[in-house]
Amino acid sequence: MTARRQVASASGTTDLRAIPVRGIRDVFAGDSIADLVVDALALGGLRLHEGDILVLKHKIVSKAEDRRVPLDSVKPSVAARQFAARNGADPRVVELALREAKRVVRKKHVLITETQHGFVCANSGVDVSNVDGGKTAVLLPAEPDLSAAQIHRKLKKRTGLHIPVIIADSFGRPWREGLCEVAIGVAGMKVLHDYRGRVDPYGYKMHATEEAVADELACVAGLVCGKNSRIPACIIRGCPYRRGAGSARRLVRAAENDLFR
Repeated sequence: MTARRQVASASGTTDLRAIPVRGIRDVFAGDSIADLVVDALALGGLRLHEGDILVLKHKIVSKAEDRRVPLDSVKPSVAARQFAARNGADPRVVELALREAKRVVRKKHVLITETQHGFVCANSGVDVSNVDGGKTAVLLPAEPDLSAAQIHRKLKKRTGLHIPVIIADSFGRPWREGLCEVAIGVAGMKVLHDYRGRVDPYGYKMHATEEAVADELACVAGLVCGKNSRIPACIIRGCPYRRGAGSARRLVRAAENDLFR
């Protein structure tokens, strides 16, 4: 089943489709994500087309890059045990989150950190769900943009097509309930559409409008992939993206421009 909606582009209105990639097996260290996706599509009678965008849940990328940590190998620090005791958390997960953090942003109720990548999120992105029932934690890819670039190049080699790649994760939001997908790694497309200086349909010149296209596409894929459906990849078809040297780091607001730092 595919999700559809009408989207406007410079050339008119097109049909945007979100196509789940079904049949990807469990991922192990050393696996080629590009090959797994192409093979799963072929088994389902599908293939990639020019203009497609591939969105991947970060967990399969992390698994392929062996970013797993057995929890019984983690020795929590005093700080990790204290936070876990106050907030009903697993001290081993807290310890991993502290190790992965560049700085701790908040330690009340939920551990909010800034990762080495510059992402501000809960627990440094350390996750135990959808792994092996709680025995192992998965860390974010060490260099998500590089991971996306490698998959992008492998897809080009395998299919001959320019397929932008977005690696997505679920982040909470300061003033809204619920999680939304965000792009943590991107290759093959520009992540922002800058409308500053353009005139809107009513003649107003826009001054501050930048659209986070990569994040929006990650959210579209999130609706199709779900949380428990075992669908870790999605093809976005019909989106008039802009080619370029994309990077999810472009989506991280610099500290000097941050409204709350």
